[in-house]
Amino acid sequence: MIQAGEFRNGMTIEIEGSVYQVIEFQHVKPGKGAAFVRTKLKNIVSGGVVEKTFRPTEKCEQAHIDRSDKQYLYNDGDLYYFMDVETYDQIALSKDDIGEALKFVKENEMVKMLAYKGSVFAVEPPLFVELAITETEPGFKGDTATGATKPATVETGAVVNVPLFVEVGDVIKIDTRTGDYLSRV
Repeated sequence: MIQAGEFRNGMTIEIEGSVYQVIEFQHVKPGKGAAFVRTKLKNIVSGGVVEKTFRPTEKCEQAHIDRSDKQYLYNDGDLYYFMDVETYDQIALSKDDIGEALKFVKENEMVKMLAYKGSVFAVEPPLFVELAITETEPGFKGDTATGATKPATVETGAVVNVPLFVEVGDVIKIDTRTGDYLSRV
């Protein structure tokens, strides 16, 4: 059990059967009345964000999230297969469990799998990936004064906005959190 006065950013807690991550917290001491802790909590399963206030002495159960490295093997229709590189156990997850997490991940790359009480609720791709451009329109010389971009399809099938000088076959670095182009490799 952890008291609300001990909350820190990134901490995971369990409230009413749901698991939340503390995004923001603020200790408030009004001129009148008792102090309280104002928090912004993110439901780690659904992704919804709620604001909640606690008394500083109010207790919550701390939730322990298991983060493990897994290798993404392949997808077979609606199922995505992962392997534990130490035990070689394979895990299959449905497209609903994964969401958009693997749109920048190639086969045989490492990902982090997040689980709570044995059930997997999310897959985190690496922060940055390097992918080859498979399809894009040619850029025109002299069109770069405004920092214009064009859509480009990478080898995983995802579409990224890239500068006009990027061509088919170029390998680019992408931030998987935002889906933004970072640089050519």
